[in-house]
Amino acid sequence: MYPEDLKEQQIVRREKAQELREKGIDPFGHKYERTHTSKTVFEAYDQFDHDHFETNHYEVSVAGRIMLKRGQGKAGFLNIQDRDGQIQIYVRSDMIGEEAYDIYKKGDLGDIVGIKGFVFRTKTNELTIKATTYTHLSKALRPLPDKFHGLQDKEEARRRRYVDLIVNDDAKKVAMTRPRIIRAIQNFFDSKGFIEVETPVLHGILGGAAARPFVTHHNALDMDFYLRIATELPLKRLIVGGLEAVYEIGRLFRNEGMDSTHNPEFTTIEAYLAYSDMEGMMNLVEECLSTVTYQIRGTYEIEFNGVAINMGRPWKRWHMVDAVKEMSGVDFWQHMSLEDAKKHAKAHDIHVEKHYGYGHIVEAFFEKYCEDVIIQPTIVYGHPIEISPLAKKNQDDPRFTDRFELFINKAEYANAFTELNDPIDQRERFENQVKEKALGNDEAVEMDVDFVESLEYGMPPTGGIGIGIDRLIMLLTNTPSIRDVILFPHHKHR
Repeated sequence: MYPEDLKEQQIVRREKAQELREKGIDPFGHKYERTHTSKTVFEAYDQFDHDHFETNHYEVSVAGRIMLKRGQGKAGFLNIQDRDGQIQIYVRSDMIGEEAYDIYKKGDLGDIVGIKGFVFRTKTNELTIKATTYTHLSKALRPLPDKFHGLQDKEEARRRRYVDLIVNDDAKKVAMTRPRIIRAIQNFFDSKGFIEVETPVLHGILGGAAARPFVTHHNALDMDFYLRIATELPLKRLIVGGLEAVYEIGRLFRNEGMDSTHNPEFTTIEAYLAYSDMEGMMNLVEECLSTVTYQIRGTYEIEFNGVAINMGRPWKRWHMVDAVKEMSGVDFWQHMSLEDAKKHAKAHDIHVEKHYGYGHIVEAFFEKYCEDVIIQPTIVYGHPIEISPLAKKNQDDPRFTDRFELFINKAEYANAFTELNDPIDQRERFENQVKEKALGNDEAVEMDVDFVESLEYGMPPTGGIGIGIDRLIMLLTNTPSIRDVILFPHHKHR
């Protein structure tokens, strides 16, 4: 008996699986030796014309999923799909035998088969394999979505990424481009003398960024841990330890909202370079992202969501206060009290939280008036000290820090600064964050005594940067949602 909720097609396919068993064939198959993929068949033989194959015989063995079947009587065609694409197969009963032909005829779209045969060209000049052996490998008990409509529901495509990859060439292209982009980033940093390292995912103290964490419990230690929201503090300890140039590509976890540019787990690269500073990081991010863009796309001119973007250097550099002044008319270069800043906020309809200082108000103005006008790659620098607890104060104006964020098409792609290496200043900043936490800022970082102690051993002047890899992949594959560059994004239960 079959489960009650099976649809007619699913019952038919289960019956066909049983028929295969009765013939002594395992419906879910065994190892299969293939000599070629669809891609290598085309690479090797697409150069030859019809007549060449009349006198030259090339035997190949391929395997893949049946995506198309046509023909009747004693001969037919099918298209099989492997990782690289599709190839046409010609099947005739007198070539593969009556029994194998019967299995071919009863095969369904979605079944996985192995084909051994000779390469030739059909009358319509299509490169095809003429089957001499037909091997059933795996039965598909569920039908694929309709070829022309695919998985129309994006949420369903994300839930069933395995089906999305079968029927959607774009999904497969993104999945295969993602590791190429990550490899290009690794190669870039390796070529600059950086050491790739791994740091813990479980952190005993919340730090390295302003974000809400996921909390978990370690039974043996009887301790709560956070899933890391940043890799920053362990990496800077390695700079203290003398590794001088380090990077890590890894997953971060933030217990926050989800939208087209935010997923609760995501991938970044963080890199730290001794004897550098914010300006060194500006040059590094420009060179890295423009180089990776050219390697992946073969051009600096790309399109994202209908918007033309030029990733070629140099990029605009815009001080946050200049940006706010230009777009809103309010000049935060002028020395003013917190009350004055609040009056400006009120006049411009900007909400002020109770933990806000002067710098939070500058940031709120920037978010309202400036973020949405930035399309081409733009380095926005000079963030206020209140929102930059790990960045070095600017020498000329200590209200601001030597920090920048990279914006492209209204979204942030990187965050960098001249690292704070003064342990006394760092302790004070942590203490201010603890006060903010008490006032209700649940994104404030905690006091990390060990990190302060590490700085007391002496950290060289250092530049550091974090780059959002998922957003970069979105940009370089023209994919509007972060949930389509992550193979298995999170979603609510059905």
